Amino acid sequence: MRLLLTTDTHLPKRAKRLPEALLGELDAADVVFHAGDWVDTGTLDLFEARARRLVGVHGNNDGPALRARLPEVAYAELAGVRFAVVHETGEARGRERRCAERFPEADVLVFGHSHIPWDSTARGRLRLLNPGSPTDRRRQPNCTYMTAAVTDEGLSQVQLHRLPRRN
Repeated sequence: MRLLLTTDTHLPKRAKRLPEALLGELDAADVVFHAGDWVDTGTLDLFEARARRLVGVHGNNDGPALRARLPEVAYAELAGVRFAVVHETGEARGRERRCAERFPEADVLVFGHSHIPWDSTARGRLRLLNPGSPTDRRRQPNCTYMTAAVTDEGLSQVQLHRLPRRN
């Protein structure tokens, strides 16, 4: 099962449109995770229309229309792997401990907010993944998103994709 992980799309504030590479992955993925800060309902509409399955949440920059359509926290189980999705996890210091305590039943936590990619494991079991942002690199060299796979053996092939800089 092929996964796309993204967050912090911030359309149309940070970019006018989504990168073509991300749209290609959106069409190819079996399941798409979006960890909030869509900003525009049109972006959610696009994801809902194109994704085979969408697991998304609202973020701190999402207004009432998006909050009415998306939860603060979402859960999904794929081939026995338990996912949780949330926008904010707080500061980097102590993140693994806090998240392991908050999501004791999850195997993977997908989160956003910082626009900074993150891949770590808390207490030897909870994988924390932040795919960064495909439209706003913030203090990073590139905009980013992640892909992964779920097989009978669990989560695998986690890959951070760096997008070319826009002119």
